[in-house]
Amino acid sequence: MSDADDVERPRYLAREDDHMDDLLKFLVARIMDDNHAYAYVADTLGGEALLDSQLPMLDLTEQLVHDYKAMDSSDPRSAGLAYALRVLAQSYAEHPAYRQEWCP
Repeated sequence: MSDADDVERPRYLAREDDHMDDLLKFLVARIMDDNHAYAYVADTLGGEALLDSQLPMLDLTEQLVHDYKAMDSSDPRSAGLAYALRVLAQSYAEHPAYRQEWCP
């Protein structure tokens, strides 16, 4: 390990981490909102109303959030996964808490 490896992360990378932390919190909150909405629909109209729902996509997105959190930043896949999460977050671009800096 060189002295350069001991140096604090550059400011722009720390800022990117903050952006991703906020994006991950935003995505998890939207997934929770959507799951609550689907539970309401299931209670109101019955489970059959959800057969073609996006529930599997919500589960997969949540799994990607967990995978990203667990991934070491030096993992070469982290940049691609961050991009994929930014793309998935675009489906909530009309939400008032969505930030334009999250756009891929």
